Amino acid sequence: MADSTSRSQSVDELFAFETLLDTEEKDIRATVRAFGTDRIRPHLADWFEEGTVPARELAKELGALGLLGMHLEGYGCAGTSATAYGLACMELEAMDSGIRSLVSVQGSLAMFAIWKYGSEEQKQQWLPGMAEGNLIGCFGLTEADYGSNPGGMRTRARQDGSDWILDGSKMWITNGPVADVAIVWAQTDDKIRGFVVPTDTPGFTANTVKKKLSLRASITGELVLDGVRLPESAMLPEARGLGGPLGCLNEARFGIVFGAMGAARDCLESAIEYSKTREVFDKPLGGYQLTQAKLANMAVELGKGELLALHLGRLKDQGELRGEQVSVGKLNNVREALKIARECRTILAANGITLEYPVLRHANNLESVLTYEGTSEVHQLVIGQALTGSSAVR
Repeated sequence: MADSTSRSQSVDELFAFETLLDTEEKDIRATVRAFGTDRIRPHLADWFEEGTVPARELAKELGALGLLGMHLEGYGCAGTSATAYGLACMELEAMDSGIRSLVSVQGSLAMFAIWKYGSEEQKQQWLPGMAEGNLIGCFGLTEADYGSNPGGMRTRARQDGSDWILDGSKMWITNGPVADVAIVWAQTDDKIRGFVVPTDTPGFTANTVKKKLSLRASITGELVLDGVRLPESAMLPEARGLGGPLGCLNEARFGIVFGAMGAARDCLESAIEYSKTREVFDKPLGGYQLTQAKLANMAVELGKGELLALHLGRLKDQGELRGEQVSVGKLNNVREALKIARECRTILAANGITLEYPVLRHANNLESVLTYEGTSEVHQLVIGQALTGSSAVR
């Protein structure tokens, strides 16, 4: 057993996590962490309390760092590895889930949809400006009554000569009220298709969702499409059916696998530091066996989750990552991150409910992360089907 004066270690040191990273990955991680310390963290409590974030300003700064669509090739994108992108997500969500969501929706949903399924004209028109952060995108798939079952969406696109006319609505759309372009998925006579919709198109409106108790440092909206007329060239030519939007969601879920561990790490680091200085019965709280048991259990789950994320990142870089493996990562890491946030709150006691510390803010955010980009139940069914070969949905 270590003696009572041994130096305290971080979870990264405990698991020797950095020894598994290359120089570029370490540099990206350090750059994003420093940006968070200098630019984001001083304002998070105010943004969360006010229920807003300077999305346009931040998008340009994040774009200048090369973080928007960073794992995509060409069109002004940085072209990093998937693992490097994941590590950036980890650092972004260590700040706040809303900040990571801004980057994920921009790069892994809106930009990825154009990059993967768009025409060359669409890529040239939108991707460079989005990579710079001068243009903001959003992703319109979810509807008020169709979350886990997006195939039932009511939004409809019908042809009128060579044009398309879109009618319907989308709900819980991150970046929606500030977006310059929306990727909107709609039912057509030829399955579900995606459309690139400039938000200044007549008939398109975005209403801000207010009174949220979670993801408050993020802008969420409802998209309303009332006779939105688009040229034929607005359709994403390479996406037909649910495979298109679901492919985008897998990209976003991958970032969440890493990101959730960033939120958990921030909570645990806060709890550890608090336990060293808070005295109870003339002794630091961290010197009690019950507190150390909590910290040890959380550190083990955090370390396991970080190693799982890194493993999935390596698989993705090798082109071998499967959808059910992303579900394993999302299910485990978000579930464990939320448990860690809640447990850390107990260590901070009453101080844990204030915005002076990040734990309850992270816990509130993780309640949303637990159910967006696929609920835990949906991911359990994906994993269950992989294990049994039988779908429990249909």
